[in-house]
Amino acid sequence: MQDLSSLSIGILGGSGPQGGGLAIRFAAAGHKVVIGSRSAERGEEAAAKLSTPGRTVEGTDNASTAGQADIVIVAVPWEGHGDLLASLRKELAGKIVIDCVNPLGFDKGGAYPLPVAEGSAAQQAAALLPDSTVVAAFHHVSAVLLADESIAEVDTDILVLGDDRAATDLVQALAERIPGMRGIYAGKLRNAGQVEAFTANLISMNRRYKAHAGIRITDV
Repeated sequence: MQDLSSLSIGILGGSGPQGGGLAIRFAAAGHKVVIGSRSAERGEEAAAKLSTPGRTVEGTDNASTAGQADIVIVAVPWEGHGDLLASLRKELAGKIVIDCVNPLGFDKGGAYPLPVAEGSAAQQAAALLPDSTVVAAFHHVSAVLLADESIAEVDTDILVLGDDRAATDLVQALAERIPGMRGIYAGKLRNAGQVEAFTANLISMNRRYKAHAGIRITDV
């Protein structure tokens, strides 16, 4: 496997909690990280808030982020997922695209999974990006824990799904660049729907127990 430390990582939705938390952790692991937003100015402002002495996060617009990064993580709100990816097909061609979007709704009963015509957000991404290799991962990691720099290790397994073995192996290894994480292969992309939906259960657990629960897989 190639030297992962040399890979640049672009994060669409890097100004949000999940994308911003991943940006912090990957930048701390030594990666060049670029976050995208609707405008270059918004991206630069968000990146400035995530940067510290010794850890630089760059920011620009979504198209520039998608075009310049080696690997791109999609961490945008579900409502804008399809339109954004459709607009970036050219910029994302030939790249591994990691989708961590959870299509969820919220009402007085809490979080619940939303139906997706393609089966999952990751499958929608694959349909919209036929020239990219889509991998589903990072659905269940707490944004609060990612952003809390007093926590040295993020204690969780990352379920990785995809149809290309080399790509899923790379994303598993990439997850392990963040101390405490372990990448676990969890099946083909067609199985991403229940992984995305399980986030609703984790949100319910976290509300009940006032925790930031993640997942650990036994006997692997």
